[in-house]
Amino acid sequence: MQVLQEIIHQFKAIGYLEWFGVITGALCVYLAAKENILNWPISILSIVTYIYIFYEAKLYGDTILQFYFLFTAIYGWYYWGFGKNKTFISERPITKLTKNEWLVAIIVLLSASITFGYLLDNFTDSDVPYIDGFCTATSFIAQFLMTRKKLENWLIWIWVDAVYIPLYIHKNLMATALLYFVFLFIALKGYIDWKKSYKDLSRA
Repeated sequence: MQVLQEIIHQFKAIGYLEWFGVITGALCVYLAAKENILNWPISILSIVTYIYIFYEAKLYGDTILQFYFLFTAIYGWYYWGFGKNKTFISERPITKLTKNEWLVAIIVLLSASITFGYLLDNFTDSDVPYIDGFCTATSFIAQFLMTRKKLENWLIWIWVDAVYIPLYIHKNLMATALLYFVFLFIALKGYIDWKKSYKDLSRA
């Protein structure tokens, strides 16, 4: 009962800025799952909001990650706009990672996680340096794969979203923790929809 009351109290304390970041964040991921190009400009609104939120929460890895997201949002907006679009649906085909690409992704993930964790541990006042570093490195990879319309980006997002939820609860970012819980299901739906589109294209 006390735990429930604490959760309710934390939700009541959520500010308008975090709610704005949550709503625009959920909307942009939903649109990405639908291959809708509008996900990128909407994601920029969420990204700018979370730069401030994460910095205030001393999640420095996530703060740096938002600047990367800002760059990839601009790039993704350009890349997804390939073709003579009559709608907002991207005409870029969905592709899958090769074995070599998977190997590179894993090597980058491990090395970046350790590097980010070490830097956050030794040069910031973060109380979760290695978890923050791991989530940052994983998100780097997932976001890049999304800009390139790689099917497996959704599997990586599912994985890292599951880690982010307890991290944000620990940081009392309850609305953001709820957002990432929703992200889990959107990412799962995104994977199912993209996989279907990929198979349909392969049969064409």
